[in-house]
Parts: sequence; C-alpha cells; structure tokens
Amino acid sequence: MSETSTTIAKRVARHIEDGEIVNLGIGIPTLVADHLPDGVDVVLQTENGMLGVGPTPAPDDVDPNLVNAGKLPVSELAGASYFASSASFGMIRGGHVDVAILGALQLDGRGRIANWSIPGKPILGVGGAMDLLVGARKVIVATTHLAKDGSAKIVAEASFPLTADRPVDLIVTERATFAVGDQGLTLIDLADGTTVEWVTENTGAPFAVAPELSTEAAA
Repeated sequence: MSETSTTIAKRVARHIEDGEIVNLGIGIPTLVADHLPDGVDVVLQTENGMLGVGPTPAPDDVDPNLVNAGKLPVSELAGASYFASSASFGMIRGGHVDVAILGALQLDGRGRIANWSIPGKPILGVGGAMDLLVGARKVIVATTHLAKDGSAKIVAEASFPLTADRPVDLIVTERATFAVGDQGLTLIDLADGTTVEWVTENTGAPFAVAPELSTEAAA
C-alpha cells in the first residue's frame, strides 16, 4: 500500500471508539488494523468468518489459513473465533456490527457510495458492501480524494452504480473529512497543509464548512 493509503488509514483510525465491533473492507480499510490509537480496544470482524482479527503479521509469522475477505494475511488475537460466512453475514444483517469501513469508487452529494462496479468492465457481483451498508450502525468511507485520472471521487451525481441507497456517515480522504447529514456533506477536518480552497476545487459536490473546522496532521 502507498504512503497515501497509510495516511488515510491513520486518519480513519482516529474515528474508531473503544469497545466497537468493526468490519474492515477490502483495500485501504484493511490498514486501519495497524493504526488504531493507543488505549482503543476494538473487535475486528471480517465477513469471510473471523472475529478478533489482529494487525498485519510479520512475513515470518504469516499463517496461510488466516486471511481477511481480501485474501490478505491477518493475525489473530486472544479469544478470536471462526465461523461460516453465512454466520458472519447474519451478524452484519442483524445489526451487530458497530462500524463498517469501506473503500469507494465514487460518492454522490448525499453521501451515497458506489464501490462495486465500473461501467464497461467485468464484475463478479456486489459482494458484502451492500449488506454492510444496510446492516452496520455506522459507515466510514476510506478513499483517496481523487481518482487515478485526477478526477473528483466525490461528485454531485454518481456515474457509477450505487451500492445502496443508504448514505454513509463519514468520508475520510488524505486531504479532508466530511460528515454526512440530512442536508448533505459538511467539511469537518482538513489535513495539515490542505486548504478549503483546494478541497472546493477538487470536490465535485457542494458542501458546507463546519464553524469549528479542525486541522489534523496528515500523519
């Protein structure tokens, strides 16, 4: 993963609270396990059937039987448990996951996410993101602010198929953090060195600016 991805993961980790059950999606979200703040004790869940996921193991400690939903190696914490994928999705659909952290291809001005299909490219299916958007109590998006071609990922109207109608709760990029509410997006945080002007120029959806806008180091 790139330095930008690590930066995003660190910024997302600041929004995880002690005691939460957290599902980490494929891609950037998996890095959050390695950057949880000191004193924050959470239970990480992966939808392929594990509760009690630990940080990324050192190369010499990799167990090929322990992988997350993205097929990347993980470690296990004391008390970890394993179960069928069907039971895992029962947890998700039953509302037993406090926070889901997902990657994104696009987000629209209402905070709805598109993260499963690019028009014109082959797809396998919507995957678990749809269930997480419906079942998790809180959803945080971890994404780069811009796509690889330099276009905005946060747009007024999504051109990619939406994953679910439910808006996410928080959008975290390497540059900014937006809270999502009934009135749309509100900029609540800027990474160190980023200006409101930069965010305005590189965000395709309108947003309000919080009266007490915070500035956090990019890490």
